Amino acid sequence: MDRRWRRWASGLHLTVIFALIVTLLSACGSVNVKETYPLESVNKNGSETSYVYRAAGETVPEVAKTLADQKKPEQQSKEDPDHMFLVYSDQIIHVQKDENNPEDSLIEVDSKEYVRQNYSPSFLEGYLLASLIGSLFDSVGPSGRYGDYRGYGSLNSHPPAKGSYHAPTASDTKAAPPMTVQKKGSIFKRGTTSGDDGGVGSGGLFNKKKDSTVSSGSKGTITRNKDGSSSGSKSSSGWIKPRKSTTPKTKVGGFGKIRRRR
Repeated sequence: MDRRWRRWASGLHLTVIFALIVTLLSACGSVNVKETYPLESVNKNGSETSYVYRAAGETVPEVAKTLADQKKPEQQSKEDPDHMFLVYSDQIIHVQKDENNPEDSLIEVDSKEYVRQNYSPSFLEGYLLASLIGSLFDSVGPSGRYGDYRGYGSLNSHPPAKGSYHAPTASDTKAAPPMTVQKKGSIFKRGTTSGDDGGVGSGGLFNKKKDSTVSSGSKGTITRNKDGSSSGSKSSSGWIKPRKSTTPKTKVGGFGKIRRRR
């Protein structure tokens, strides 16, 4: 009975430790963080739509790479600190530095019709292929009247030819394409504060700080009383109280054999 109990207790002990290890390692793994760029301004008129989002504290190349990693564009302009374009089948994304807040980038999501009616082809020539520019502006007409728009970041000096930007309404936000990107997460570690002994990031399960109230390397002891019973502290190496040993009982009238009581 004692042997089966010890085996069961040891198995339970190992199961609890294994479950704890799996939980801690899972908590330390990479975490995917979803970050949404806020919608800042809208200009729309039928099929001519432009939605502007703000990427605070991010450079133009960083934002362009993040967006391109989410959805591969049909065409992408070369890396540039001020302007980059991502061309898709139904829209053109213009990532640009904010002239008023140079530490931020602006993400302008334009329909191709909006680009056709407002942008300057000469401005786009520095970023997009001539074949794409030709297909965009071939329906403008022989008059050659083009806009001089160069993006929301240059709104004051080069406003759009049609419409004006305004703060997004509830309906604008609902209709706008969601500019939600998924970035790679980081491994966060808890600080080594006084109340965080032995936690993740401070040694974890395999390097826990020992309780100052327990002396290092101490073990329990068992002392025998005269009647054979045990007393004292429990040994740290085992969970089960040692079986009490008594003086063997002899059978009266037998052949002098000693039998141990079961």
